[in-house]
Parts: sequence; structure tokens; C-alpha cells
Amino acid sequence: MNEDTHGNSSSFKKHREYAAIRCAAFTICLALLTTLAASTSLRSIAAQPQSASASETGPTQDYLVYVVCESADKVVLLRFGPKGIKIERQTRIGLLPMGDINGPHGIAVSPDKEYVYVSLGHGQPNGSAWKLKAGTDEVIRYTPLGLFPATMDISRDGEFIYVANANFHGDMVPSSISVVATGEMAEVKRITTCTMPHGSRLNPQGTKDYSACMMDDMLAEVDTHKFEVSRYFVLTKDKEMGMTGAPHGQMKMSDLTCVPTWAQPSNDSAEIYVACNKSNDIAVIDVASWKLSRRFPAGNGVYNLAMTKDGRLIATNKRGQSVSVFDPKTGKELANLPTKRKVVHGAVVSPDNRYAFISVEGVGTDPGTVEVIDLQSLKTVAKIDVPEQAAGIDFWKTEAVHP
Repeated sequence: MNEDTHGNSSSFKKHREYAAIRCAAFTICLALLTTLAASTSLRSIAAQPQSASASETGPTQDYLVYVVCESADKVVLLRFGPKGIKIERQTRIGLLPMGDINGPHGIAVSPDKEYVYVSLGHGQPNGSAWKLKAGTDEVIRYTPLGLFPATMDISRDGEFIYVANANFHGDMVPSSISVVATGEMAEVKRITTCTMPHGSRLNPQGTKDYSACMMDDMLAEVDTHKFEVSRYFVLTKDKEMGMTGAPHGQMKMSDLTCVPTWAQPSNDSAEIYVACNKSNDIAVIDVASWKLSRRFPAGNGVYNLAMTKDGRLIATNKRGQSVSVFDPKTGKELANLPTKRKVVHGAVVSPDNRYAFISVEGVGTDPGTVEVIDLQSLKTVAKIDVPEQAAGIDFWKTEAVHP
């Protein structure tokens, strides 16, 4: 399920629009100015290999974002702002010795911005969840979980994290969602859901956790008050059906049509958007009736999802080397933005709804990449290379820029 990546490269791209030119002399002056600007840009690249596109409406504050790099065992803090984008700090994580991959996959920042939680897929034999001090990345505690803990989300009060034990490399048997009390980093409940859970996301009220079961074509709903599966939904094409209680039995591999990888609640919790990685579409489940509302086409290998504050849906296209922005009510694709590298992974939106940050794993000799999308212009405005296989990504905080 995961691709290893290596290597290094950098890129710089700058866009500018010019008004109509009324005379030949003015054209020559503009050409000279453009040449001078290009020369300055090249000097900037030499001084800082990764930079943001220039824009009169660019960022006025710094945005700090955490990303984990799975094949490098790194937790990386990025800073994006008026001066471009750069790596602020990076920290190795895990217990396995150098040479063995610990595999950090998921990440969640606490609501009070004090802590960062990271899931590690590999262990002896199980993976684990780690609690770090935000900003310094000092390890506070860790706890063992199930087989390959992957995506995670955190409750609104910061008291619990919900981690999907994806079991990517184990037998095709039902796996679980681990509920971890963040204070002591103690697993308080391991809830069996279905085969290969992924995309663990809480609704805005924090009353339900939704996860996609990749190898059962199902969506699982966990009641966060009872710590148990309350409902599940079969996503197989032409067999869609909502059921109460926990699922029983398993799907045959040959019957899978959706292979869901992410479950994203809408801002009002009325709908759940599910990324069908195999069929390249997004299924929309009505929460109240627990029925399929609609499906709409998505990109090749649609993988992870994120919601903007104004209700747009961001989808990473793992096989398509692109990011899509949708109006999920109509299913219209508002933008499709190619990425620098292949195997597009995660997405997170800044709290001010201005930018989306995208992690890209890369393949072969490539490093990972993080790309920044301006949600006003729907254009990519910054890119930076990070260590191998950039995976889970989450927003930390903003900081004012002082002269």
C-alpha cells in the first residue's frame, strides 16, 4: 500500500500578468524590467531553493504545518508566509534502530496547539501512537496499538485520539479503531470495525467517528459516547445499503467496486463524503436517512479528502498526480491542479480558509513534496521538497510577521 521514495530536486515558478501595452517604447521598458526581475528571481532561488510564487495578494502571516515522512521516519515542521516556504525543523521519530523503518503515517495537532500526535505503522510486531510537544517535538509518551496504525483524528476537547489500525501488511481480517486517552497515552478501547480501516475522521460535533474499510467496501460509524460501532454502510456499486450495529462477515476481493480510502463529514454533519479509490468517484451518504444520496466522478485514485470552511471539498488523486477541488453539492470539479510529484497523499486547510496544504509521497528516487494551494485563486503558489514519502499532514498555527 505504500511507496518508498528517495532523491532530491527543487523547482521555482513565478507568474505575473501585465496590462495592455500602448506603444513600442513602453514595451521595451517593460521587457527590460522583466529581465531584471527574472535575474533577481534566479538569485533568490540560489539563496533559498524552495520559494512561494510572488503575488500581490500573497500571505500576510506565517502558516506552520506539520507533515510526517513515512520512509524517512521524520516529523517535519514547515513555515509558509510572505518570505516563501521553508523547513523550520525536522525530527526523527520511533524506537526501531536506524535502518529499520518506523513508518510515521498519521498526525493530529491538539486543539490547544500544545501537542502533536503521530501514529507509527511499524513495530515489534504492532505499531504505536506518540505524543510530542509542539514546537520542540520533545517526546512526552507513546503507547503500542494494533497492526499498522495509520490515519487519526482528535476529539474537540483534545481528550481522545481515534486511530485506524489499517493492518496494511497483515492477513485480510477485520481490524479496528483504537481510542487513546491523550493525557496518559493509554488505549482505552480497541473497537473492531472491518477490514483495513483508513481515513478516521470525527464529525464537527465530535459525536461520531467515521472510517472507511478498504477491503470490505464499507463505511463504519463509531459512537464516541459508547465507544462502539453504531452503524455501517455498504458502498459496493448497486448494492449500497445502510445497516445498524457492527458489520458481520467479509467481502470477497472480487466483489469490491469502491475500495474506500477516506471518510469526510460535511461541515454541518449532514453528509459523509467517501473516496472510492478503485471506481474513481465520491459516494455521498445522508447521515439522517443512512442512505446513498448520490455519487459524482472524481480523479484517478481519489484518496484523501478535506473540507474548506465554505463547503468545498478537496480531494487528492493518488494515481492521477493531481488535486481536485469540488462543489460537493453539485459534484462539479472547480479546479484540477497537477502536482510536482506522483502519489498524492494528504490535505489540510488553514483555519482562515485561505490555503490548502497537500502532501505528495513521490516514487523511486524522488523526495516527498508539500504543495500550497491558494483557495481564492485556486492555484498552486508554493512547493517544497521534504524527506521521503510525505504522508499525514496537519495544521499547527499561524504567527504574525514582524518587520
